[in-house]
Amino acid sequence: MPLMYGDRHSRAECVLLAKLAEEADRPQDVIKQIKDLIHRHSSELTIDERNLLSVAYKNVTNSLRNSCRSLDAVEKSEIAKSPSTNRHVLLIHKQKEHIEHELMDICKDIIDLLDTRLVPAAQRGEETVFYLKMKGDYYRYLAEFTSTPDSDACADQSLCAYKLAYQHAVSTLEPTHPTRLGLALNFSVFFHDVRKSSDRACHLAKHAFDEAIIFLTEKTALEDALRDSLMIMQLLRDDLILWSSEMHREAA
Repeated sequence: MPLMYGDRHSRAECVLLAKLAEEADRPQDVIKQIKDLIHRHSSELTIDERNLLSVAYKNVTNSLRNSCRSLDAVEKSEIAKSPSTNRHVLLIHKQKEHIEHELMDICKDIIDLLDTRLVPAAQRGEETVFYLKMKGDYYRYLAEFTSTPDSDACADQSLCAYKLAYQHAVSTLEPTHPTRLGLALNFSVFFHDVRKSSDRACHLAKHAFDEAIIFLTEKTALEDALRDSLMIMQLLRDDLILWSSEMHREAA
């Protein structure tokens, strides 16, 4: 009897189907397969399984976030041309709201999966930091695209998740660990984009960058494993320069 897509699959088959869905550029199917694996086999994911899930959710949400930004720009342009309410503006706004609701649903979906399955099953160290960072990221997306007071509540949840992740990262991971640096990068973006605090964003980015530099200078040679760390450090440095320039312009 041929193997059907909806059949109960072994763990290896779920991973294979998820990888095939990734190759076919179908992130929703990747999510379905990894969620099936979690519910039928184990909430403890391998790095490969975890990355499949993470990239799939990121691809779906990035597409929706970009769509929201595009329609927001179109809506503002239309309003500028005709300040009084018109049917075009109403239609654009309705479509934007539809996409925002899709984004909210997918963010709430991964947050629920993190809270009920992935974080409780995570090992201390990198795995816990990775999942808490994800939780902070998706609450940040909700804060960016939901209206107040929901936006404020989501921002508070994002801050809480990032703080827990950062505390855990500092106590368990080296300053150059890619997951710790990636967390610092996203946490600083939270302060800049959501809390509108360039000062706190710069402080966090500079602290993470300086700690990594000090750690690197103690190494006798750079290992291949540090390449990802150096790339993220460059992103931190770029954001630090940009945000510091913004602060100087505002002070002038």
